Amino acid sequence: MQVGVGLPATVPGTDGGLIPAWARAADQGPFSALGVLDRVVYDNFEPMLALAAAAAVTERILLATTIVIAPVRPPVLLAKQAATIQALSAGRLVLGVGLGARPDDYEATGASYSTRGRRLTDMLVEMREVWEDGAIGPHVHRPILLAGGAGGLAASRMARYADGYVHNGGPPRAFARAASEALASWEDFARPGRPQLWGMSYFQLGGDPESGRAYLRDYYSFTGPFADRIAAGLLTTPAEIEEHLAGYAEARCDHLILYPAVAAIDQLDRLTQVIAAGVPA
Repeated sequence: MQVGVGLPATVPGTDGGLIPAWARAADQGPFSALGVLDRVVYDNFEPMLALAAAAAVTERILLATTIVIAPVRPPVLLAKQAATIQALSAGRLVLGVGLGARPDDYEATGASYSTRGRRLTDMLVEMREVWEDGAIGPHVHRPILLAGGAGGLAASRMARYADGYVHNGGPPRAFARAASEALASWEDFARPGRPQLWGMSYFQLGGDPESGRAYLRDYYSFTGPFADRIAAGLLTTPAEIEEHLAGYAEARCDHLILYPAVAAIDQLDRLTQVIAAGVPA
Protein backbone atom coordinates (compact mmCIF):
# COMPACT_ATOMS: atom_id res chain seq x y z
CA MET A 1 0.00 0.00 0.00
CA GLN A 2 1.15 3.51 -0.79
CA VAL A 3 0.34 6.55 1.33
CA GLY A 4 -0.54 9.99 0.01
CA VAL A 5 -1.33 13.26 1.71
CA GLY A 6 -4.16 15.71 1.10
CA LEU A 7 -3.83 19.40 0.46
CA PRO A 8 -5.39 21.57 3.19
CA ALA A 9 -7.61 23.05 0.48
CA THR A 10 -10.92 22.44 2.24
CA VAL A 11 -9.87 23.78 5.65
CA PRO A 12 -11.55 27.21 6.02
CA GLY A 13 -9.17 30.14 6.13
CA THR A 14 -6.26 28.34 4.45
CA ASP A 15 -3.80 30.88 3.05
CA GLY A 16 -3.37 30.65 -0.71
CA GLY A 17 0.40 30.52 -0.41
CA LEU A 18 0.19 27.34 1.65
CA ILE A 19 -1.16 25.32 -1.28
CA PRO A 20 1.97 25.43 -3.48
CA ALA A 21 4.28 25.32 -0.45
CA TRP A 22 2.53 22.19 0.84
CA ALA A 23 2.56 20.58 -2.62
CA ARG A 24 6.27 21.27 -3.11
CA ALA A 25 7.14 19.79 0.29
CA ALA A 26 4.92 16.74 -0.25
CA ASP A 27 6.62 16.08 -3.58
CA GLN A 28 9.95 15.90 -1.78
CA GLY A 29 8.61 13.57 0.92
CA PRO A 30 7.63 9.89 1.15
CA PHE A 31 4.13 10.36 -0.27
CA SER A 32 2.72 8.67 -3.37
CA ALA A 33 -0.06 11.13 -4.12
CA LEU A 34 -1.40 14.57 -3.32
CA GLY A 35 -5.18 14.64 -2.86
CA VAL A 36 -8.00 17.19 -2.96
CA LEU A 37 -11.64 17.10 -1.88
CA ASP A 38 -14.59 19.03 -3.30
CA ARG A 39 -17.31 21.34 -2.08
CA VAL A 40 -19.12 24.22 -3.78
CA VAL A 41 -20.97 25.92 -0.92
CA TYR A 42 -18.05 26.08 1.51
CA ASP A 43 -14.95 28.13 2.33
CA ASN A 44 -12.56 26.02 0.26
CA PHE A 45 -10.41 26.12 -2.86
CA GLU A 46 -11.77 24.76 -6.14
CA PRO A 47 -10.10 21.33 -6.41
CA MET A 48 -9.14 21.29 -10.08
CA LEU A 49 -7.52 24.72 -9.80
CA ALA A 50 -5.73 23.67 -6.62
CA LEU A 51 -4.29 20.66 -8.44
CA ALA A 52 -3.23 22.86 -11.35
CA ALA A 53 -1.28 24.99 -8.87
CA ALA A 54 0.23 21.83 -7.40
CA ALA A 55 1.19 20.55 -10.85
CA ALA A 56 3.28 23.66 -11.41
CA VAL A 57 5.52 23.03 -8.39
CA THR A 58 5.78 19.22 -8.33
CA GLU A 59 7.57 16.65 -10.46
CA ARG A 60 6.81 13.09 -9.37
CA ILE A 61 3.83 12.89 -7.01
CA LEU A 62 0.42 11.77 -8.32
CA LEU A 63 -2.31 14.44 -8.25
CA ALA A 64 -5.65 12.98 -7.20
CA THR A 65 -9.23 14.13 -6.73
CA THR A 66 -10.90 11.93 -4.12
CA ILE A 67 -13.40 13.04 -5.23
CA VAL A 68 -14.53 15.88 -7.48
CA ILE A 69 -18.33 16.23 -7.60
CA ALA A 70 -18.77 15.55 -11.29
CA PRO A 71 -22.53 16.09 -11.83
CA VAL A 72 -22.32 19.78 -10.82
CA ARG A 73 -19.91 20.39 -13.72
CA PRO A 74 -20.36 20.26 -17.52
CA PRO A 75 -18.71 17.02 -18.69
CA VAL A 76 -16.81 18.53 -21.62
CA LEU A 77 -15.31 21.27 -19.44
CA LEU A 78 -14.38 18.79 -16.71
CA ALA A 79 -12.75 16.57 -19.32
CA LYS A 80 -10.79 19.54 -20.66
CA GLN A 81 -9.73 20.62 -17.17
CA ALA A 82 -8.56 17.08 -16.46
CA ALA A 83 -6.63 16.91 -19.75
CA THR A 84 -5.01 20.25 -18.94
CA ILE A 85 -3.81 19.06 -15.52
CA GLN A 86 -2.69 15.80 -17.12
CA ALA A 87 -0.59 17.78 -19.60
CA LEU A 88 0.78 20.21 -17.00
CA SER A 89 1.82 17.34 -14.75
CA ALA A 90 3.24 15.05 -17.47
CA GLY A 91 0.56 12.42 -16.89
CA ARG A 92 0.23 12.39 -13.09
CA LEU A 93 -3.52 13.04 -12.69
CA VAL A 94 -5.82 10.54 -11.01
CA LEU A 95 -9.36 11.76 -11.56
CA GLY A 96 -11.68 10.43 -8.88
CA VAL A 97 -15.31 11.36 -9.47
CA GLY A 98 -18.38 10.96 -7.32
CA LEU A 99 -21.83 12.29 -6.52
CA GLY A 100 -21.38 14.33 -3.39
CA ALA A 101 -24.14 14.21 -0.81
CA ARG A 102 -24.95 17.86 -0.14
CA PRO A 103 -28.02 19.24 -1.94
CA ASP A 104 -26.83 22.84 -1.53
CA ASP A 105 -23.88 22.18 -3.88
CA TYR A 106 -26.37 21.16 -6.54
CA GLU A 107 -28.72 24.05 -5.87
CA ALA A 108 -25.88 26.56 -6.16
CA THR A 109 -24.83 25.24 -9.57
CA GLY A 110 -28.31 24.62 -10.96
CA ALA A 111 -27.67 20.89 -11.30
CA SER A 112 -30.27 18.22 -10.57
CA TYR A 113 -29.74 16.42 -7.27
CA SER A 114 -32.38 13.77 -7.91
CA THR A 115 -30.81 12.56 -11.17
CA ARG A 116 -27.17 12.82 -10.11
CA GLY A 117 -26.51 9.07 -10.29
CA ARG A 118 -27.65 8.75 -13.88
CA ARG A 119 -25.82 11.97 -14.70
CA LEU A 120 -22.54 10.64 -13.33
CA THR A 121 -22.82 7.48 -15.42
CA ASP A 122 -23.46 9.56 -18.54
CA MET A 123 -20.54 11.83 -17.70
CA LEU A 124 -18.09 8.95 -17.43
CA VAL A 125 -19.05 7.95 -20.96
CA GLU A 126 -18.93 11.52 -22.29
CA MET A 127 -15.56 12.34 -20.76
CA ARG A 128 -13.95 9.21 -22.15
CA GLU A 129 -15.34 10.11 -25.56
CA VAL A 130 -13.80 13.61 -25.31
CA TRP A 131 -10.39 12.18 -24.44
CA GLU A 132 -10.55 9.54 -27.17
CA ASP A 133 -11.98 11.76 -29.92
CA GLY A 134 -9.10 14.24 -29.89
CA ALA A 135 -11.10 17.24 -31.13
CA ILE A 136 -10.80 18.95 -27.74
CA GLY A 137 -7.29 19.29 -26.35
CA PRO A 138 -4.79 19.26 -24.94
CA HIS A 139 -4.19 15.84 -26.45
CA VAL A 140 -2.89 13.53 -23.76
CA HIS A 141 -3.34 9.97 -22.62
CA ARG A 142 -6.42 10.07 -20.43
CA PRO A 143 -5.94 10.18 -16.66
CA ILE A 144 -6.52 7.24 -14.38
CA LEU A 145 -10.24 7.33 -13.65
CA LEU A 146 -11.70 6.39 -10.27
CA ALA A 147 -15.37 6.31 -9.31
CA GLY A 148 -16.76 6.57 -5.80
CA GLY A 149 -20.07 5.91 -4.14
CA ALA A 150 -21.75 3.27 -2.03
CA GLY A 151 -23.85 0.28 -2.97
CA GLY A 152 -24.24 -2.05 -5.90
CA LEU A 153 -25.07 0.61 -8.50
CA ALA A 154 -21.93 2.58 -7.66
CA ALA A 155 -19.79 -0.55 -7.81
CA SER A 156 -21.26 -1.49 -11.19
CA ARG A 157 -20.65 2.03 -12.52
CA MET A 158 -17.05 1.84 -11.39
CA ALA A 159 -16.48 -1.61 -12.86
CA ARG A 160 -17.97 -0.68 -16.21
CA TYR A 161 -16.47 2.76 -16.83
CA ALA A 162 -13.52 3.43 -14.50
CA ASP A 163 -10.11 2.08 -13.61
CA GLY A 164 -10.70 1.83 -9.91
CA TYR A 165 -12.72 2.68 -6.83
CA VAL A 166 -12.33 5.49 -4.29
CA HIS A 167 -13.88 5.18 -0.82
CA ASN A 168 -15.18 8.12 1.20
CA GLY A 169 -13.41 7.40 4.48
CA GLY A 170 -13.94 5.59 7.74
CA PRO A 171 -12.32 2.73 9.63
CA PRO A 172 -10.57 -0.11 7.80
CA ARG A 173 -13.54 -2.44 8.21
CA ALA A 174 -15.77 0.00 6.29
CA PHE A 175 -13.22 0.21 3.50
CA ALA A 176 -12.91 -3.59 3.44
CA ARG A 177 -16.65 -4.03 2.87
CA ALA A 178 -16.73 -1.49 0.06
CA ALA A 179 -13.57 -2.89 -1.53
CA SER A 180 -15.01 -6.40 -1.57
CA GLU A 181 -18.10 -5.11 -3.37
CA ALA A 182 -15.94 -3.25 -5.89
CA LEU A 183 -13.79 -6.31 -6.56
CA ALA A 184 -16.84 -8.53 -6.99
CA SER A 185 -18.41 -6.13 -9.47
CA TRP A 186 -15.14 -5.91 -11.39
CA GLU A 187 -15.15 -9.68 -11.70
CA ASP A 188 -18.82 -9.69 -12.74
CA PHE A 189 -17.96 -7.43 -15.68
CA ALA A 190 -15.05 -9.72 -16.59
CA ARG A 191 -12.55 -6.87 -16.44
CA PRO A 192 -8.92 -8.02 -16.60
CA GLY A 193 -6.65 -7.56 -13.60
CA ARG A 194 -8.13 -5.76 -10.60
CA PRO A 195 -9.35 -2.21 -9.94
CA GLN A 196 -7.20 0.29 -8.13
CA LEU A 197 -8.55 0.75 -4.60
CA TRP A 198 -8.16 4.17 -2.98
CA GLY A 199 -9.17 5.34 0.48
CA MET A 200 -8.99 8.50 2.59
CA SER A 201 -8.80 9.47 6.26
CA TYR A 202 -8.09 12.56 8.40
CA PHE A 203 -5.22 13.32 10.73
CA GLN A 204 -3.93 15.96 13.14
CA LEU A 205 -0.58 15.56 14.86
CA GLY A 206 0.19 17.85 17.76
CA GLY A 207 -1.79 20.82 19.02
CA ASP A 208 -5.30 20.65 20.37
CA PRO A 209 -7.14 17.89 18.45
CA GLU A 210 -10.44 19.61 19.21
CA SER A 211 -9.64 22.14 16.48
CA GLY A 212 -9.45 19.39 13.89
CA ARG A 213 -12.55 17.69 15.21
CA ALA A 214 -14.44 21.00 15.07
CA TYR A 215 -13.50 21.33 11.39
CA LEU A 216 -14.76 17.81 10.64
CA ARG A 217 -18.02 18.41 12.50
CA ASP A 218 -18.51 21.56 10.43
CA TYR A 219 -17.51 20.01 7.11
CA TYR A 220 -19.83 17.03 7.66
CA SER A 221 -22.59 18.90 9.46
CA PHE A 222 -25.06 17.85 6.76
CA THR A 223 -24.90 14.29 8.19
CA GLY A 224 -26.37 15.42 11.51
CA PRO A 225 -25.22 13.44 14.57
CA PHE A 226 -23.04 11.22 12.37
CA ALA A 227 -20.61 14.14 12.07
CA ASP A 228 -19.56 13.45 15.67
CA ARG A 229 -18.57 9.91 14.69
CA ILE A 230 -16.51 11.22 11.80
CA ALA A 231 -14.78 13.70 14.11
CA ALA A 232 -14.10 10.93 16.63
CA GLY A 233 -12.21 9.04 13.90
CA LEU A 234 -9.58 11.77 13.57
CA LEU A 235 -6.10 10.22 13.79
CA THR A 236 -4.12 12.20 16.37
CA THR A 237 -1.06 10.10 17.28
CA PRO A 238 1.65 8.22 15.37
CA ALA A 239 0.41 4.98 16.94
CA GLU A 240 -3.14 5.58 15.70
CA ILE A 241 -1.87 6.32 12.20
CA GLU A 242 0.32 3.20 12.14
CA GLU A 243 -2.58 1.00 13.28
CA HIS A 244 -4.87 2.64 10.73
CA LEU A 245 -2.39 2.07 7.91
CA ALA A 246 -2.01 -1.57 8.89
CA GLY A 247 -5.78 -2.04 8.79
CA TYR A 248 -6.11 -0.46 5.36
CA ALA A 249 -3.19 -2.48 4.00
CA GLU A 250 -4.85 -5.67 5.23
CA ALA A 251 -8.08 -4.55 3.51
CA ARG A 252 -6.17 -4.48 0.16
CA CYS A 253 -6.06 -0.70 -0.21
CA ASP A 254 -3.61 0.45 -2.89
CA HIS A 255 -3.45 4.17 -2.00
CA LEU A 256 -4.57 5.80 1.25
CA ILE A 257 -4.74 9.61 1.29
CA LEU A 258 -4.37 11.22 4.72
CA TYR A 259 -6.03 14.65 4.80
CA PRO A 260 -5.00 17.32 7.32
CA ALA A 261 -7.69 18.64 9.64
CA VAL A 262 -5.73 21.83 10.31
CA ALA A 263 -3.93 24.01 7.77
CA ALA A 264 -0.39 24.24 9.13
CA ILE A 265 2.79 23.13 7.37
CA ASP A 266 4.07 21.48 10.54
CA GLN A 267 1.32 18.88 10.05
CA LEU A 268 3.02 17.78 6.86
CA ASP A 269 6.39 17.67 8.60
CA ARG A 270 5.01 15.55 11.44
CA LEU A 271 3.24 13.16 9.06
CA THR A 272 6.41 12.82 6.98
CA GLN A 273 8.25 11.55 10.06
CA VAL A 274 5.55 8.96 10.74
CA ILE A 275 5.40 7.69 7.16
CA ALA A 276 9.18 7.67 6.76
CA ALA A 277 9.34 5.24 9.69
CA GLY A 278 7.64 2.59 7.55
CA VAL A 279 4.34 1.77 5.85
CA PRO A 280 2.70 -1.68 6.03
CA ALA A 281 2.95 -3.57 2.75
